[in-house]
Amino acid sequence: MDNENFCDVTCPIARSLAVAGDAWSILILRDAHAGLTRFDQFRKSLSIAPTILTRRLASLTEHGLLEKHRYSERPPREEYRLTAAGRDFLPVLFVIGAWGREHRGGGKLTRFFDAESGTEIQPVVIDEVTGEKIGTRPIRVVVPD
Repeated sequence: MDNENFCDVTCPIARSLAVAGDAWSILILRDAHAGLTRFDQFRKSLSIAPTILTRRLASLTEHGLLEKHRYSERPPREEYRLTAAGRDFLPVLFVIGAWGREHRGGGKLTRFFDAESGTEIQPVVIDEVTGEKIGTRPIRVVVPD
């Protein structure tokens, strides 16, 4: 996939995949939501090669999902924090996880709980206008002229 070319297409799904469509980027965002901020934390959690991690962090930063913050002057060290766009990715992560639990499950799987109520999170995507669960009604795709 030529990610740069997908950034300009009319399909918002293709545009989104151009930014966060590979497994490493999605897992970095998962870990950022879990509170990881530093290069070594991501590297340890993901067992990822430093060159790949560097590229993915740079891309996520360039596209506005993460931002760098200096936490040490000597030596100079930076951490990565979620932006508003990065925080808005959390529901996407939960929906991907729910799909994986349903269709790629088996064995022991991580579970997610609401920190305040203690209930397990069961994500559902709802159309705000109709109130209907997405995937239960036919859709029509309209491509702009």
